Amino acid sequence: MTLPGRTYIARHGETVFNAARRMQGDQLDTPLTRTGFAQADAMGETLARRLGLQPPLELWSSPSGRALQTLAIIAEHIGADWHGATRDRRLQEIDVGEWAGRNYADIMADQGDILDPHEALFSVRPPGGEWYDDIAARLQKWIDDTAHLTADRLVIMHGMSSRVLRGMLLGLPIDPLWRAPIAPSLPQGTMVMIDNGVEEIVHLGGSAKPA
Repeated sequence: MTLPGRTYIARHGETVFNAARRMQGDQLDTPLTRTGFAQADAMGETLARRLGLQPPLELWSSPSGRALQTLAIIAEHIGADWHGATRDRRLQEIDVGEWAGRNYADIMADQGDILDPHEALFSVRPPGGEWYDDIAARLQKWIDDTAHLTADRLVIMHGMSSRVLRGMLLGLPIDPLWRAPIAPSLPQGTMVMIDNGVEEIVHLGGSAKPA
């Protein structure tokens, strides 16, 4: 499936939860670290060099504070109106249910490994949370509801949910293990551009941190 125009998808910068190895998932109030601000700054600089000031981009963001902070910095670089961005819950990170706010080490002490080291994805479903087909279902609704919008768009979201969206827009097959199309993992502070099913890395971030 494709969307009209070009879709720039950015993964937010590092947060205080990422730095502490604490599970955040769809929690809204985990702010950026100084590293996270620097990652957002680098994405903004790169996008400004590429598109110039006030490019005709529609701004979309997960309502999570870390995504909105990242967007604010990028928007400043390109002269875009942050207040005009659409916040959409369907762009949020995976819901980690009962794991929310807990340290990874404590969770793994209770129930063993929860991450697939090769795919950088959860290997078990978070209790009371989502699986990847749940993310795909809500993102499909977002795609369907916005497919009539022809302008290029900038979308700020998260590690796991962005991999599902990228997989969908790239036309990747549904993986039977994850039950959704999953694009390769990219570091925090990375921005890609997808146009007609083809992905280009616009800016590559500097660290890979989990949800």
